[in-house]
Amino acid sequence: MKRISILLLVCCTCFALAAWPQAPTLTFSFQSVAIPNAQVTDPAGANNSGTLVGRYVDHSGKEHGFMLKGKKVTNVDDPNGATYCYGVNNKDRIVGLYINSARNFQAFSYQAGKFTDIVPPGSVLSAAININDKDQITGVYVDAIGNQHGFLLAGKKFTQIDVPGSTWTQAFGINNKGWVTLDWGDSKGYEESSLLQGKKFTTINVPGAVGTGARAISTAGDILLTWYDGAGTAHGALRLYADGSYYKFDDPNALFGTYADGMNDKHLIVGQYLDFVKLEGFKATY
Repeated sequence: MKRISILLLVCCTCFALAAWPQAPTLTFSFQSVAIPNAQVTDPAGANNSGTLVGRYVDHSGKEHGFMLKGKKVTNVDDPNGATYCYGVNNKDRIVGLYINSARNFQAFSYQAGKFTDIVPPGSVLSAAININDKDQITGVYVDAIGNQHGFLLAGKKFTQIDVPGSTWTQAFGINNKGWVTLDWGDSKGYEESSLLQGKKFTTINVPGAVGTGARAISTAGDILLTWYDGAGTAHGALRLYADGSYYKFDDPNALFGTYADGMNDKHLIVGQYLDFVKLEGFKATY
């Protein structure tokens, strides 16, 4: 009777699997993002109201950070140097880096006209990359002997983050649960990616990729990645937290690569693609 019961269970399971509908294929819809009169536009982050942040290069060759709300462009230029904006939360607090007079990267945060340096202990170079609605900030810094570490800033407390066995680590995305996406180098020189939940590291490399760079993460746990094929060409990918499935994508105008950088909780992705001449900005919904 036990053997028959097991067989019946297997048969029922097989029938259920056969009848279960397949997961739908995601469709990505792309639009260009360009700052008026800019040579280059690089959107890097987005919040739930659709505000975009990034950097652009004007016609004189000067670099600026920007915030784009609808069609309104606001320059976000740290007075200490050329500015790159990378992340923005739902309170319009922005994080990024500027290049100081010594030509070193310095992390900052910005809100309502006020810039504040972010200085991880022991850092000589730093970049703030993302921020959640609790004002927790992720980023990367280089120490005095050239080692590269990820960091998490919560209030006034810095936590150094290094993926076990890595040669370098960068902390990229952070969601409102405090989950962090990490980009890191292995002992063979390849780029890999992980998700950090509490103290647990989970590898999240794109299947078939030669290298994977984790980027943003939504509150639901969906993760945006840039991955590289055997020819070294960059592509985008979205990993859904619900079932761990990966959906690869490219901007239809991309000729030499698509770079995915930021996302929000409302199915909006931002990044850049490379055409014949230069990097162009895009946003995509799915």
